[in-house]
Amino acid sequence: MESVRLVDACTEKHFQDMSLLHALGWRAAYRDSIPADYMAREITDGRWTAVFQKNYQEGKYHGLLLYRGDVPLCCATYGPARVEDAAGDTICQFSSPDLASWGELVSLYGHPEYWGQGYGSKVLEEVLTRMRAADRPGCFLYVLRENDRARRFYEKHGFAWDGHSQAVTLAADTVLTDLRYSIGF
Repeated sequence: MESVRLVDACTEKHFQDMSLLHALGWRAAYRDSIPADYMAREITDGRWTAVFQKNYQEGKYHGLLLYRGDVPLCCATYGPARVEDAAGDTICQFSSPDLASWGELVSLYGHPEYWGQGYGSKVLEEVLTRMRAADRPGCFLYVLRENDRARRFYEKHGFAWDGHSQAVTLAADTVLTDLRYSIGF
């Protein structure tokens, strides 16, 4: 197997690759939970490119990519807890003032073709290592209740639902539930 490498997102190509991974992940993970017309309209390949570029320029939220050769396999966005603001153009708003000193895994998406091959674990472990090095007391994330696969993945890595949830209204007829998962260090 060709070796993989982690890259801190800092170029337009990185931001495009991250946006593509997000879109592919959304389409695969939520095809049975989110209406196709919403996906076609809102979850485009380039939807998040400008967001990742802005995050990089502001230096608050960081992008991390895993590549095999030139193939993007997985990516994450992480940084300080979102308390009163969001990390760019999110689908919904998040705020966790009770965990203001913690780190937040804002997103983690892998290319669906490579799910189950350990790439998400590699990226997640690196993010957690970086958060520990930044002296964060823990890490949290939001995951849709409807995404059983992702919830199992995070639970395998020691995360647990901390009792916090919120409704995510995508359309008048589509309301999902985000669960906050956390892990202390």
